[in-house]
Amino acid sequence: MATDRLIIFDTTLRDGEQAPGFSMNTDEKLLLARQIDALGADIIEAGFPIASDDDARAVKLIAEEIRRPVIAGLARCDPDDIERAGQSLRPAARPRLHTFLATSDLHLERKLRMSREECLRAISAGITQAGEYADDIEFSAEDATRSDMDFLCRVVETAIDAGATTINLPDTVGFLVPREIEAFFTEVIRRTGGTDGVVFSAHCHDDLGLAVANTLAAIKAGVRQVECTINGIGERAGNAALEEIVMAARVRPDQLFYTTSIDATQLVRASRLLSELTGEPVQANKAIVGRNAFAHEAGIHQHGVISDRRTYEIMRPEDVGAESTLVLGKHSGRHAVKRRCEGLGHDLTRDELDVVYRAVVELARRRKPVSNARIAAIVDGLKSAATAGGAGEGPA
Repeated sequence: MATDRLIIFDTTLRDGEQAPGFSMNTDEKLLLARQIDALGADIIEAGFPIASDDDARAVKLIAEEIRRPVIAGLARCDPDDIERAGQSLRPAARPRLHTFLATSDLHLERKLRMSREECLRAISAGITQAGEYADDIEFSAEDATRSDMDFLCRVVETAIDAGATTINLPDTVGFLVPREIEAFFTEVIRRTGGTDGVVFSAHCHDDLGLAVANTLAAIKAGVRQVECTINGIGERAGNAALEEIVMAARVRPDQLFYTTSIDATQLVRASRLLSELTGEPVQANKAIVGRNAFAHEAGIHQHGVISDRRTYEIMRPEDVGAESTLVLGKHSGRHAVKRRCEGLGHDLTRDELDVVYRAVVELARRRKPVSNARIAAIVDGLKSAATAGGAGEGPA
């Protein structure tokens, strides 16, 4: 099967930054935008200009400085929103105006107080206006996966007829499971006319912990752009994690037939920069970029990794900018303790290793993983005791 190129649309600075606790000032956004550029994202959604003067300024500054990727600004299908986004994007070398409107009956009736026909007219007018500022126009049907299928297909056709070049159909509340989202995109793409040259996009939320799995299912159905964030941050439970989508294809090219522009060696660096800027740490067991993603404590695992790290690592840590670590804790084995001591410059006899190993395990029972400094202190104590014992021996 042929391998397709997947467009990576990074929305860390927009959807990600909307998450409680993850707000950034303009300088911080610009710093992160530079890292996302270095990462190789195809599109950087720089913000939602109508949201605030700071957001509009951040989009403008990013559009002025970051020249390689497409720079997108978000706007509702509202004349003032589109005007604000268009003005903010004017300095961009490759601008994209991203406009959206909810399409589910729940949102139309309860939130917008808008009929379906009014919705269609607003979409057509919004995209037409967006065309005054950019040739590259994306339309998102908010709450698409809970929209009536017949109406959603009319929405897609209306958006394409008005000039949209990318159609994004978000699982806004993370409601679907992979089987459903694959069927959903398959049907929309099959039923929608005039899609030549139009890219379909998925934007999956993680409310059920399925954002990445749903994204992969959407790709299988024909989606060729994915909207994702560093560390999976975003509204509520977050978005699909960029690093997981990228590495899934690297690790399983036999099942996932796509490539990306991402420089995977920058993944951990991008993750750590985001955490530093927001003060929000990544959970230790987070795939790819978590502190424990390549850490091994259990003795059996450590022995395996020492012998051949492929026994317990399905990707090379250096390929994502990380390193493998053998954590010395209460589950560790002698092989790991021996390796750590050698790394610290201590060549122990078998008996000495037994003493140090027992001391490390005992210490680990009372505290968290044992540091190099404590291991060195244990070895130094052992050597000092041996020297003292030796000094006391000899002729009377």
